[in-house]
Amino acid sequence: MPAISGRGQKAYDSPIRTLIPFADAAEKRGTEVIYLNIGQPDIETPQNALAAVKNYDDRVIKYAPALGNTSYREKLPEYYRRFGIDVAPDDIMITTGASEAILLTMLSCLDEGDEIIVPEPFYAIYNGFSNIAKVKIVPLLCTVDDGYKLPQPADFERVITKRTQAIFICNPNNPTGCLYSERALQELAVLVKRHDLFLIADEVYREFCYDGQEFFSILNLPGLEKNAVVADSISKRYSACGARIGSLVTRNAEVISAAVKYARYRLSPPGLGQILAEATIDTPPAYMAEVVAEYDRRRVALYERLRKMPGVVSYRPGGAFYNFVQLPIDDSDRFCKWLLTDFSYHGTTVMLSPGTGFYATPGLGKNEVRIAYVLNVKDLNRAMDVLEAALEEYLKGRGERIETDR
Repeated sequence: MPAISGRGQKAYDSPIRTLIPFADAAEKRGTEVIYLNIGQPDIETPQNALAAVKNYDDRVIKYAPALGNTSYREKLPEYYRRFGIDVAPDDIMITTGASEAILLTMLSCLDEGDEIIVPEPFYAIYNGFSNIAKVKIVPLLCTVDDGYKLPQPADFERVITKRTQAIFICNPNNPTGCLYSERALQELAVLVKRHDLFLIADEVYREFCYDGQEFFSILNLPGLEKNAVVADSISKRYSACGARIGSLVTRNAEVISAAVKYARYRLSPPGLGQILAEATIDTPPAYMAEVVAEYDRRRVALYERLRKMPGVVSYRPGGAFYNFVQLPIDDSDRFCKWLLTDFSYHGTTVMLSPGTGFYATPGLGKNEVRIAYVLNVKDLNRAMDVLEAALEEYLKGRGERIETDR
């Protein structure tokens, strides 16, 4: 039998999905699994967007242009203006989710062997895409002690080398939920301009900001018109993950030109997904207001449960819908697998994402997990009942002691 490639063997596995077979096996045994491992909202997709797909009446679903449907690209600036972002249709390329936007950005902005500085922990697929693009992630550690805030410009400066080509951030952050302030981004912009780097931002959670904080886009940083590149998606804001529609947004025409060359290889982004996405722009404002309010309720409920658990270290995230949590364990991969293979509480268990997959630095994340608060408050509380019982049993079985909550 022929052997698979070396790169196939070395490919990064998703910490978000790698335990799915164990969850499937648990359900076959009759155990209910509460899924908090993945950012799949239980919020309903806007009815006006679903109606646009249902009412599609062309007799053929044709290829779209590689850049995306013209009508959608011409309408998207209307959405961005709601955040004070002034872009033109020519600044936008439609992609197959934000994932493709990130990969195409790496391929267009960095050469093999180039370095990209990324605050860690970071969204796990960045590891995978950097591996495909053959670029090196240079991580900058953020910790729960200061709420995972953006590192200082001096911290970035210390790791810049002659191979550094870009800085990559996610704001609001996945997996930590940290929202970066306008001031912090302005300070980072000075550094980016001085070293003539790309500043790439994953901004798919821009709607989800809490406690009176406001989102600020890197596209609004003066003087970075040619440096700033944004990856975006409708997946989270409109609960439309399966539509697979994202966008690459930049005023740098050369980046768009390079990215569309790669985009032509896949011919076009999803046609029906673009029809749904275009319709989302006309979604009544009340929809998003209630969605954000609902996530805020979930955020507070989850945080209140976590902070009362012995030995658990958490903080109240300012954005997105994740909480990156320290647990009194020594191996998050083993613990998350154990939850699915050996544990249930009143016939129920919970699926979490091990923290190790959200780092580039080996050995980090062993006592951390990411929790996605994408379920209603009742189910979140049930999940926390399970987690609390699981920690007690897991540690008891290993002769460990849960320290008093800090």
